[in-house]
Amino acid sequence: MSVKLSSSVFILLLGLAIIPSVGYTTFKLNRDGSAVAQTSPKPAPQEIIQSGEVRPLPGKLDTIPVFNSNSPEWIKTEGILLSTFPPNGKKVPAAHLNFPFQGRFDLFAHHYTHTPKDLQTLYLGVILHNPSKQPVTVDVLQGASYLMQDAPFVTLPPYVDNNDGKAYSGPGDRAVSDVLRGVRQADFSAKLVIPPGQSRMLLNHPIPVRNLEKPINGRSSFLRLRSSGKVYTASLAMFAKKNSDGSDRAPTLTEWQTLLNTGNFAGPRDKTPTPPDATGGAMIYGRVAGVSQGSQWQATLVDNPKAKTLTIPHPGKGISYTLVTLRGGQLGTQQIQTAKMLVRYPDTAYEAHGNYGVEYNLSLPLSNSTNQTQTVTVTFETPLKENKLSQGGIRFRKPSLDFPFFRGTVRLRYVDDQGQQKTRYVHLWHRTGQVLDPLLQLVMPPSTQRQIQVDLIYPPDSTPPQVLTVRTLEKLY
Repeated sequence: MSVKLSSSVFILLLGLAIIPSVGYTTFKLNRDGSAVAQTSPKPAPQEIIQSGEVRPLPGKLDTIPVFNSNSPEWIKTEGILLSTFPPNGKKVPAAHLNFPFQGRFDLFAHHYTHTPKDLQTLYLGVILHNPSKQPVTVDVLQGASYLMQDAPFVTLPPYVDNNDGKAYSGPGDRAVSDVLRGVRQADFSAKLVIPPGQSRMLLNHPIPVRNLEKPINGRSSFLRLRSSGKVYTASLAMFAKKNSDGSDRAPTLTEWQTLLNTGNFAGPRDKTPTPPDATGGAMIYGRVAGVSQGSQWQATLVDNPKAKTLTIPHPGKGISYTLVTLRGGQLGTQQIQTAKMLVRYPDTAYEAHGNYGVEYNLSLPLSNSTNQTQTVTVTFETPLKENKLSQGGIRFRKPSLDFPFFRGTVRLRYVDDQGQQKTRYVHLWHRTGQVLDPLLQLVMPPSTQRQIQVDLIYPPDSTPPQVLTVRTLEKLY
């Protein structure tokens, strides 16, 4: 993809690129006209406390189950990634969690590979089985699957208009952005009919590394499904099979079934997570492999549960609502939003701590109850992660820490200052602790209301928590 930058942004980025990491360089001019470089120490980072109220997010996750396959994230040896099949008749019963899906469910599979033996192509397969005596129809409502080579991790500006869907950084970012728009890729038929007692492949896609500059690749897949009857589901990893001429081919349904029935866990295994009741020491969240509960979180942000509007803050103040809070990052709210696991493998995450693939629908019925026109901003931002607000507010940092904590697209729906209904998709690329310009700024006349809708699907390879902040600007006289 390409992103057009204004000349001012390009100059800014160029200027940032040449700032020395050890300090600032100035030049002293000698009498003979020659210049001598002098390096001064780099100034210490500036911590910024954003004062204002921090509120837990109203609402809760729904109960839609999610097939959540993210462990092992890096695959070296083929095998079973996640199976909800019954364990009976299987060579490794512990690899099968015996959880049938019926009705609405989501499927998320996010895996990478690095320098496989002989640079073999790894295939990711998702198999669905109908255990009943009647045909079962699985509707693919939305779905997308992308390779890392087709959606590389690139550095982008903090905000890029993304109405065309061409801004992305990473395969998970791109896949969930498509689903947010209601896309079903051509790879996926609208319906998959599974005869009684039989299985069908929902996904049989390669992760090639040969001929890449670096032998690293991955695939992120996200689908919303609806089944007319019970189905068991499994994600599997298998290296390409060979044709008679030595070329690679995709594994067949029979070969996938053999791996499911006789195979062991794919490897290597990820780090074993820290139990939720453990105290002290470093916290290891682990990677998710199981069925999590919750596909969508709907919230109306209002003054209190009985109110119908959100009164804008006093000028100079803000209200921040937390998103994707977790055990090690509650931002003083004592709220943990992570989806619980209905079934899981013992060496994988106890919760779906990143809420990858969860859709947040946030409704903001803003009200300016004052007798003056107010300028109101809405900002989606990533403060420094902490449990308690030790200094009275969420913390940011200049310069921000270098690691990107959020890479994804949000959808904004609102009435602008000219009274026009707007729908905008904006791609965000934010470092942790980064101080940002507002995502949206509105002018609200006295005693008026304005409805804003913010929607996003939490993208893989992002790191929570985030906040959505409503702020009223101070008037400058």
